[in-house]
Amino acid sequence: MKDGNPEPLVLRQDDGHVTRLILNSPMNYNALSTAMIDALSDALDEIAGDEAVRVVVLAARGKAFCAGHDLREMQGARNDEDGGRAAYARLFSRCAMMMQKLPALPQPVIAEVQGIATAAGCQLVASCDMAVAAEGARFGVNGVNIGLFCSTPMVALTRAIAPRSAFELLVTGDFMDAARARELGLVNRTVPPDALETETMALAQLVAGKLPAAVRMGKRAFHAQRNLSLAEAYETAGAVICENLLLPETAEGIQAFLEKRPPNWD
Repeated sequence: MKDGNPEPLVLRQDDGHVTRLILNSPMNYNALSTAMIDALSDALDEIAGDEAVRVVVLAARGKAFCAGHDLREMQGARNDEDGGRAAYARLFSRCAMMMQKLPALPQPVIAEVQGIATAAGCQLVASCDMAVAAEGARFGVNGVNIGLFCSTPMVALTRAIAPRSAFELLVTGDFMDAARARELGLVNRTVPPDALETETMALAQLVAGKLPAAVRMGKRAFHAQRNLSLAEAYETAGAVICENLLLPETAEGIQAFLEKRPPNWD
């Protein structure tokens, strides 16, 4: 039993070529405790080497997607001899490594968000490749309201939305609704709450239907070129598209298009 939950903290459900990872600690709003971080990290490692998985959906049980770090666990570390310094360093190091696994994962990752995604929970959404949110969902990096600037969530957030918008959220501690999150680019789509899973899975299945090798190459190139100079980005992308064109499946895809028929990728 971890976090007072007799079930695994992260559940895995496979649906064809789409795998759902479900945060499973609804009693504490799926807080990113050390145990939750480790469980999610292990699940991502397992999926990374699974050729059958083409798309990952990151979802959560309960009313909230993720309320951020476990504040009770963090407060408890203050009783350590060093006041919690070593425990905090370990926690944020482990969390940073887990967050980095999301863009590094070969498969695209789609966040399926309901309720709230705050602080490190918002960071989790920003670290995914895409996000679908239920109407009524709220997002924030609200640590400043309790005297803790969300420095680590800031890293992912400033790579997902415009810096000035991110800074406003970080210093005001305000929430934004799903519509605003979509407007800023944190969320791709907003849907009615009762259609959240259906619509997210429809998007996942659409992506899973593309040539897996091309999508994996594309995701790797997408993240690699983002912080390069313009010339370096084109050099990186040029190498990848040449590699992609040399795939026999891509040759078949082009020929199928020219012949106005579906590609034979089986």
